[in-house]
Amino acid sequence: MEGIVRRLFPCAALAVLLGGCAGNVPSGMEEPPTTWTVPGKYAFTLVSDCGERALIGKFRVTVESDKVTRAEGLDDAARRAMMLRLANLVPTLRQLEDEAETARREGAEVVQVERDISDAHPVRIVIDKSASAADDESCYTIEDYTIGLAAEPSATPSR
Repeated sequence: MEGIVRRLFPCAALAVLLGGCAGNVPSGMEEPPTTWTVPGKYAFTLVSDCGERALIGKFRVTVESDKVTRAEGLDDAARRAMMLRLANLVPTLRQLEDEAETARREGAEVVQVERDISDAHPVRIVIDKSASAADDESCYTIEDYTIGLAAEPSATPSR
């Protein structure tokens, strides 16, 4: 019996020591946030790549006080879209969320909003009002999201 106690004591002591640290380790079971808090200033790269509409291409967007203050076309399709000079062509992330919510309320067949697990900002939004209609989809991918000063887009896609 004494031999068993000697062998188990170091294991028990280690378990007690490690157990004291357990409260400081974040639980893997914590739920990610489900709502996104819109920061005062942020920037992101928007890839809009489906549907038949003016907003097609890859854009770098800066938002302040929930308004787009700068939008730049990063590819040929986006630069052509920007030449149309349509007011409010490039949306904020809140406007994209609103578009998805409106489509959901109006009975769109597909409305998918994928969120970042750290702060719940949208990272992908897909809307298809009618699966049987061609080119009525809206597909958005949000990359290079930064809070505060606008960051330059990454040299390679973050997909």
